Amino acid sequence: MANSQDDGVATGRAVFGGGCFWCTEAVFQQLRGVTSVTSGYAGGEGESPSYEQVCGGDTGHIEVVDIRFDPQVIRFEDLLNVFFATHDPTTLDRQGHDVGSQYRSAIFWQDDAQRETAERVIDALNRQGIFDAPIVTRLYPAAHVWPAEDYHRNYFAQNPRQGYCHAVIAPKVAKFRKQFVDQLRSR
Repeated sequence: MANSQDDGVATGRAVFGGGCFWCTEAVFQQLRGVTSVTSGYAGGEGESPSYEQVCGGDTGHIEVVDIRFDPQVIRFEDLLNVFFATHDPTTLDRQGHDVGSQYRSAIFWQDDAQRETAERVIDALNRQGIFDAPIVTRLYPAAHVWPAEDYHRNYFAQNPRQGYCHAVIAPKVAKFRKQFVDQLRSR
């Protein structure tokens, strides 16, 4: 598992693209063992892309969340289970009304163990028929994550009454909280 040492504590890293990073960030921030979640862009051309450039579809970047976690508390496979349960991994280049390659379902594996775990989980979900269609989530090797602009960070927490947050993110977070109640961090 991709780990680094920071003050003697092992830290894992996971990078997921699951549609709008506002939604994905709001979910993963609530998990016990997740130490940070940063919205950003990865996998495309050009350095330091802006939100407007990424949304224009010309950079090839994907909206992602860069998750740091304590592998003693939560496993990469647990993060994958949350990832697949909280977005539609069967739609190509879209999540709901958000359409474009920047919204594709993606996992940027950090090492061979993560790649193998992701392949195994995807295979198991497909064999079990969990979804009505095959999973189209793309697996990519680790890539640089360009942090999103400041106004995107903690977006749902800072804007819960904004229209998109109220109509899309709040119901997704409520469903997630019910399904993963045993993995939520204490308030």
